[in-house]
Amino acid sequence: MKNSTLTCLLFSVLCLISITSCKQPDKNFVDQNIEFADTQMRNLLSAVGDSEKLPRSVLPSGELDMVDIEDWTSGFFPGVLWYMYELTNDDYWKQAAETQSQKLLPLQYFTDHHDVGFMMYCSYGNGYRLTQNEDYKGILINSAKSLSTRFRKNAGIIQSWDFSRSWGGEAWRCPVIIDNMMNLELLFFASKVTNDDTFRNIAISHADRTLENHIREDYSSYHVVNYDTISGQATGLGTRQGFADNSTWARGQGWSIYGFTMTYRETRNPKYLEAAQRIADFYIQHPNLPEDKIPYWDFNVNEPGYTPLFGYDMNKYKIIPRDVSAATIAISGMLELSYILGEKGKKYYDFAEEALQSLSSHYLYKGNHSFILDQSVGNFPGDSEITVPLIYADYYFLEALLRYKQLSVK
Repeated sequence: MKNSTLTCLLFSVLCLISITSCKQPDKNFVDQNIEFADTQMRNLLSAVGDSEKLPRSVLPSGELDMVDIEDWTSGFFPGVLWYMYELTNDDYWKQAAETQSQKLLPLQYFTDHHDVGFMMYCSYGNGYRLTQNEDYKGILINSAKSLSTRFRKNAGIIQSWDFSRSWGGEAWRCPVIIDNMMNLELLFFASKVTNDDTFRNIAISHADRTLENHIREDYSSYHVVNYDTISGQATGLGTRQGFADNSTWARGQGWSIYGFTMTYRETRNPKYLEAAQRIADFYIQHPNLPEDKIPYWDFNVNEPGYTPLFGYDMNKYKIIPRDVSAATIAISGMLELSYILGEKGKKYYDFAEEALQSLSSHYLYKGNHSFILDQSVGNFPGDSEITVPLIYADYYFLEALLRYKQLSVK
């Protein structure tokens, strides 16, 4: 009887140890990824050299894709370097980040599209956060003023592009894309450092209209909403980079999670927190999300009830491409969401942890141009950047690793 009891007790202990070990994955993958990123980014920095351009991706020819500063992705490479400095505390990265950020200086007065937030806050925003350089603060304030020129008062939104068309041919004269939520952080920052609520009020107005018109009842998201700037009404709902007008473009869902989480952080208005949670729930519970947590480029590709308008060739891709960039954005947003929610946010933390490990295990870049991650999709309907490395995937991956590392030691 005693032996039987002892055997049962020992078996229970072993089961407990086994269960515990399954729930506590090896955290070494963070340091391993930082080491890999260090090697990759040193090589990429060397490839960039003295060029005034910045790396974005790899061209179909196999050449490094370098872009001018007006490209919407120009701020991500300096941002990557700032994150490398934060992750390693190596002044090599600080100097490199300062040099690459300097290229973007003229953009503080850029007003041609809404992406000045991406361009300047991912670069100079991180630079100011890490160095408290007063020059950077002034540059960011000017950038916020430039972004504010795109605010359309009657519609209550920041206009994304000056003109575009739906795949069906409908003219969009005041289109707003879901990505625009990410630019609001620059405006919140500007209000805090100037004590001028004008920037903050624009950001809140834009977030409210986005919640009203971009987010569907099931908390999926439209990519594009077109507005009439006189009546202020939404006049068109569609996509430029998703599968169909009524589908859920994966990166757009990632922008939504991240954007509304950030807006809650800056406002403490519970409606934004509820939105962030429900949008994240849609993402993590979607039946078409692959087991490894890395989404296809659109959640509804080839699904009944979703008709592509861009001449999608059903036979061109035997396997539906994943979008690693969508995963990194969503992961980073969910990690902040989990921090805000505490114990109530554990499911978002757990999901992010699993997805980070998937990226680390199966999606590292092995090509010739030293990015960190592979298998992102830029614009599938435009047949552009399909299953390639993208610099913004690397940016949000490093940000996610940083957030995960900070959370794991709390």
